[in-house]
Amino acid sequence: MAEAVKLPKMSDTMTEGVIVKWNYKVGDSVKSGDVLAEVETDKATMDMEVYAKGSILYLVDEGSTVPVDGVIAVVGAAGEDFQSQLAGAPFAPAPAPETPATTVAETAASAFTVSIPVTPAPVSTSTSADSDDRLKASPLAKKLAQEKGIDLNEVNGSGENGRIVRRDVETFVPSTSAPAAGSPYMFYVSGTESFEEVSVSQMRKTIAARLSESKFSAPHFYLTMEINMVNAMAAREQMNAVSELKISMNDLVIKAAAAALRKNPKVNSSWLGTKIRYNHHIHIGVAMAVDEGLLVPVVRFADQKSISQISAEVKDYGKRAKEKKLQPQDWAGNTFTISNLGMFGIEEFTAIINPPDACIMAVGAVKDTVGVVNGEIKPVKTMKVTLSCDHRVVDGTIGAAFLNTFKEYLEEPVRMLV
Repeated sequence: MAEAVKLPKMSDTMTEGVIVKWNYKVGDSVKSGDVLAEVETDKATMDMEVYAKGSILYLVDEGSTVPVDGVIAVVGAAGEDFQSQLAGAPFAPAPAPETPATTVAETAASAFTVSIPVTPAPVSTSTSADSDDRLKASPLAKKLAQEKGIDLNEVNGSGENGRIVRRDVETFVPSTSAPAAGSPYMFYVSGTESFEEVSVSQMRKTIAARLSESKFSAPHFYLTMEINMVNAMAAREQMNAVSELKISMNDLVIKAAAAALRKNPKVNSSWLGTKIRYNHHIHIGVAMAVDEGLLVPVVRFADQKSISQISAEVKDYGKRAKEKKLQPQDWAGNTFTISNLGMFGIEEFTAIINPPDACIMAVGAVKDTVGVVNGEIKPVKTMKVTLSCDHRVVDGTIGAAFLNTFKEYLEEPVRMLV
């Protein structure tokens, strides 16, 4: 008997998927364990195995968006009727043809000319005073020309006896030749309007839904602190002199945050509606930008790992994130999140809490400034961090205590190694 193949839930937040590529076609034989398709979920593109055996009788089109548990294929005996498997089942129809990327020539909505006046010279609606010929134009054409800043002497009339009418003014395009002396216009700029529309990916849909839910359900408040990074910069140079891996400033930030969470466990928590969960383990999510949005792979037990181990893990996550090879277990289980935009030159920003965490820390760039050191004004390197807190779980004093501990670890890096 023919068997419907349904789209499985391939991540904890997945509600639908896109069939990126079929590895088999209608008529091919498959068996349990064959990789039937590549499916784009809200997190990554993943292989999907089939657990039915027989000939493929039906496949939805590549590019189709299918809800979880929707029918994407039917497997059975060759020539078997499979319509009953599709009746009433939620499955995606063939996708509408995708609009290709547009070009300026293909999508020009209209061509227009922008005239830039440089003198407030009044618009003339008649010939000069020393001319005996009166300009022939309807009153509406004159009014419209005045509103548009058009010199009627430059407009050709299409009305009776060359009279200028409304349509002549509406369709008038100024000449691109050099303006005559005394003209109120210096030059003309022409261009074309165009745009491109791209379908929203599964990842971007999930990011939008989760962050909207977080922003509008969790009462955020923000704490910002400036940290002297002179000792942290020096410690990083010493580490890189002996380490096989290049230690980044973000690696130090992750280690310092993990150590600070161990000292301030109430920040390492989650709001569960009727309960607050205080996590005894420290799993730090590290926000990473990819082409279609943001992924947050998790460094597990970060407080128990060396800086070199953290560095190697984050580099591996970054490589696999760009290649869309991260798996659901890589981004699950975070108890605290760090978002670092310092490498892009951003000095300070706020981040939206990544559920189910109670806090997320936004890290800015290390910058040169001046500060008071032992009573003297000296050049220093500083970094600003902003902690976004869910006020249902974390109060201001708790968040402030965490930031002060985090600051101590970065200003005296040897403390987090003890």
